[in-house]
Amino acid sequence: MWKITRWCTCVTVTLGLLTVQAEAQHSKVTVIYDAFGPESSLKLDWGFSALLEYKGKRILFDTGNNAKAFEHNVRELRLDLANLDAVILSHRHSDHTGGLSYLLRVNPEVRVYTPQDPGVVIERAPLAFFKREPGLPPQMSYYRGKEPKGETGTPWPDARFTVVTKTTEIFPDFILLNTVSEKPGTREMPELSLAVRTPEGLAVIVGCSHPGVEKILEQASQIDRNIYTVTGGFHLVTAPQSEVERVASILSDTLKLKRIAPGHCTSELGFRVLMERFGDRFDQAGAGASIRLP
Repeated sequence: MWKITRWCTCVTVTLGLLTVQAEAQHSKVTVIYDAFGPESSLKLDWGFSALLEYKGKRILFDTGNNAKAFEHNVRELRLDLANLDAVILSHRHSDHTGGLSYLLRVNPEVRVYTPQDPGVVIERAPLAFFKREPGLPPQMSYYRGKEPKGETGTPWPDARFTVVTKTTEIFPDFILLNTVSEKPGTREMPELSLAVRTPEGLAVIVGCSHPGVEKILEQASQIDRNIYTVTGGFHLVTAPQSEVERVASILSDTLKLKRIAPGHCTSELGFRVLMERFGDRFDQAGAGASIRLP
């Protein structure tokens, strides 16, 4: 009897360890779509999309700018979009919504969370509105330092939209934040971000951060003052260095983020400043990046 009990205990412990290891392998954010990243077979384009896999949930955040480029990257990364728990569209701009038409071909019944915003913009953002920052490594430069070859954005069709107007927990420990921009050009435009509870604090995914990444994270800090990391666009693409430095100081000194993984519209200047500020706590984002979560 003692031998049988010990054997059962060993089996239970082994299975438990295998479960923990399996969960660790799927505790990550995979960047599907962005305009920078290391050399690979992925298409670079102005836009953002990421797949969150955590605590058994698979959540797609944004769908990039162009449906064909989005489909290409999904296939190259061998991601299964037919098996999703939810989709989040951060805001109405086409560089975050253009791939929805492809997504709905492979998963027409998935629930799509959106902010309450009647406007739909399907025109492509100008390709050359960002500035170059000398000295950055190629994988941190938009289009790896080359001139972009633009593709038009793609409009998005009807889906099972669920409109979010306030802080909403869509699954246990998965919380949507609704923030409204007060900045010129996007004033009164709502934007959704996703906060996930982890053992080391909140992991936050943002789209473009039109309201200000610091404003979004201050809202997240009302849920948990301990913020582990933030991934996505910080919308500093046309900001002067003084503004970039101000935001970097808030993230590091006021909000005390443990890690950071900026992408998309953060700007090349923003990448350099944040790399210097966070050092080895800076995680490489960009197309194809896999950012581990605790």
